[in-house]
Amino acid sequence: MQSDYIVFFIILGSGLFFSEVFKRLHLPYVVALIVAGIVIGPLGLNLIQLTPPILFLGSIGAVFLMFMAGMEVKTDILTQMEKKVLILAIMNGAIPALVGFTVAFLFGYEFLTAIIIGTIFVSSSIAVIIPSLEAKGLISTDVGAVIIGATIIEDIGSLFILSMIFQTADPTTALSLPIFITLVVFSVIGLKSILPKFEEWFFKERNRERFEEELQFVVIVTVAVAVLFEFLGMHAIIAGFLVGFILSDTIKHHRIENKLHALSYGIFIPIFLLEIGIETDLTVFLNVSNALILTAVIIGGLIASKLLSGYVAGRLIGFSGKTSALIGAASMPQLSTTLVVAFIALELGILDPSLQVSIVVLSIVTVLIAPFIIRFLAPRIPEFAELTSPAEESV
Repeated sequence: MQSDYIVFFIILGSGLFFSEVFKRLHLPYVVALIVAGIVIGPLGLNLIQLTPPILFLGSIGAVFLMFMAGMEVKTDILTQMEKKVLILAIMNGAIPALVGFTVAFLFGYEFLTAIIIGTIFVSSSIAVIIPSLEAKGLISTDVGAVIIGATIIEDIGSLFILSMIFQTADPTTALSLPIFITLVVFSVIGLKSILPKFEEWFFKERNRERFEEELQFVVIVTVAVAVLFEFLGMHAIIAGFLVGFILSDTIKHHRIENKLHALSYGIFIPIFLLEIGIETDLTVFLNVSNALILTAVIIGGLIASKLLSGYVAGRLIGFSGKTSALIGAASMPQLSTTLVVAFIALELGILDPSLQVSIVVLSIVTVLIAPFIIRFLAPRIPEFAELTSPAEESV
């Protein structure tokens, strides 16, 4: 029986090694960690067995992943170009949702499972989209604001639906669904307005350079709000996103954000992503006759529906054809919500192993190809060509 220290060392060591290798190959960090998990897991070298403490740290990593996704949500973005953002969010959410639901339903899955897949298709990864847009100087443009604003709405909408699904599949409170939703909505609105004032009052007479105290304050508030939402009956991963969303406008110092980022992506999130890789059973492609076909259809359906809906919505709100294609490509990446939901839904028995593996592969593929398409399209759009320097193009 391996000690927890050995397991912990192998997990963090392999994550660091694969991250460095993938970085040199210009491949995403997330893909590196999932691949590392597959390599050290039972399908690879079989170096470790997951122990309860490691599984607990992995569950914390899932919450932190959603927390950091929520931190990316800045409400002031939603006030920019409201009509265009809303049109894109509705089309880029509704069409993929219908495609995802239809794919799962046609493959014989139950209604609840089909709803889960449809809801996963709604979401996109802010954590992948923002760096991709920043790399091409698009983050401060109109199209950048529209993409990010729509993604925020899509993510919040998908998590709202998932919260209701999890509450139905695995009730953790005696509250009826309407009361549960009402309490959550009012709690988010109330905390979003109260916490900034509370933080300002708490640090009013203190030295503003004492970042350690403010970091402690943020962590304590994060845990307290997460406990509140869990008390209301919300799943921890949804609570994690909402806590990040609530605190996104409260945390003013970049140094605090950097420390939270280091804590999350330095320890907890890698453990979760490695755990996904370890528990991803690729043998389903050999043991389940239609697993490969299912995976191909899910990936194709997501990519096609996001590209089509993004393109059509972009044209409707007045962007050029190439810019609209870029909007569709930018909405493709599936990361935080997709991986966490697939992981939790498998535990709850809503997804089977073949469907869970399909979702993991979907995340890997979209995280790999979406930034590539953005890098390809941006220099070929006249209004954005001057934003990309020759040095960037040579990278």
